[in-house]
Amino acid sequence: LLHHIISCQCVEKSACVHMLPLRSNRKALNMKLSWLVIWAGTLFLNPVTADCNITSQTVICEESGKNLSNIPTNLFRNVTKITFKNNKITLKDSDKEILQSFINLTELYLNENMITVLYNNSFCNLTKLIILDISNNHISTVHKAAFAGLNQLSVLNLSYNTITQLGSDVFTSLKSLTVLSLQCNFLKSFHIKSSFKLIKIVLAGNPWTCSCDLLDLQIWLTASNVTMENENNTTCTFPNNKEKFSIKTAAIQSADCKIEKASLENTVTSTSAIKLKSIALLTALTPNNITGNNGTHAELPLLGKSWTFLAGVLGFVLSTTLLIFTAIKCPTWYRYLISYSHRRLEENDSEMFEQEFSADMNSFPTVSGTNNEDAIVIFEKIHAFVPGEDGFIEDKYIDSYVTEGS
Repeated sequence: LLHHIISCQCVEKSACVHMLPLRSNRKALNMKLSWLVIWAGTLFLNPVTADCNITSQTVICEESGKNLSNIPTNLFRNVTKITFKNNKITLKDSDKEILQSFINLTELYLNENMITVLYNNSFCNLTKLIILDISNNHISTVHKAAFAGLNQLSVLNLSYNTITQLGSDVFTSLKSLTVLSLQCNFLKSFHIKSSFKLIKIVLAGNPWTCSCDLLDLQIWLTASNVTMENENNTTCTFPNNKEKFSIKTAAIQSADCKIEKASLENTVTSTSAIKLKSIALLTALTPNNITGNNGTHAELPLLGKSWTFLAGVLGFVLSTTLLIFTAIKCPTWYRYLISYSHRRLEENDSEMFEQEFSADMNSFPTVSGTNNEDAIVIFEKIHAFVPGEDGFIEDKYIDSYVTEGS
């Protein structure tokens, strides 16, 4: 019995020993499944970067099937190379803010996207960037400070865009630039400064106009040590007599350009003088600059508003006529207003006169020794009327027959 018990215990121990590796395998399998679920969830939450090859140093999204319209935010900030080729990135303000966080970036490829304008400070804070490729976009305008802050930039690719004009100050901040590609744009001329130093430049595929506007570029290409790639295909398209000539060797007479420049400057000067005179005249006619004798601002009609001027003239004429009419009629109105209004005495007016007379008499101080006749004489003296020169008083209300009868 004891032997049987011991043998059973041994069997159970062996079974336990065999179960240990089985449990460890299950734990490993569960961990793999959890990591698989996490990875699948990440792809589900970020379908944009599903086709991207992302590491701690590089981000390559060349085969993303045009799914990227914005630069992803879930990228490592210490990456040194980013490739977003063949997508729909437009380089909005949000994209520029994200790019500013990649301070260690040395290579940036945004070719074959939907960028149309390069605004000022589009790549600021990327002080370590060496290569910038923004070819095969729809760029038509490049602002003056678009590449500000790219102190270490060496290679710039702007080919296969729709750029029609580039200012001479666009590349001033790029002190380390050695390779510039402007191939296949719509450039007819390109003013470049002599301090601009390059090793290689690509200018083929543009409709160059070999006139005085291209003289600065031609002089720079001849005097500098720059290599113009595809020089045989970098030819003039206008004028016709210089067609198929290289822009580096096409005959552009500097003397003719000086004469043309002088005449152009004279034309500009005369035009500026005419404009200044016009501005001075308009300024002089401005109501704010016109003052009257009493220091008040006089109002003049603005140019180009004939109906306002006509209304002002009519108002002035009407007001002047009214003033003249008033001045003529004023004496007549004055005499009419101050003239005495006469009326006939009614029958009961005599009684009222006697009452008034008695009241007036009572108002005078009583003098001893006077009678009524003396009072009448005093009243007559007080109310005596001084006749006119002829001694007669004319009253139109006295009937003629009364005068004759008296």
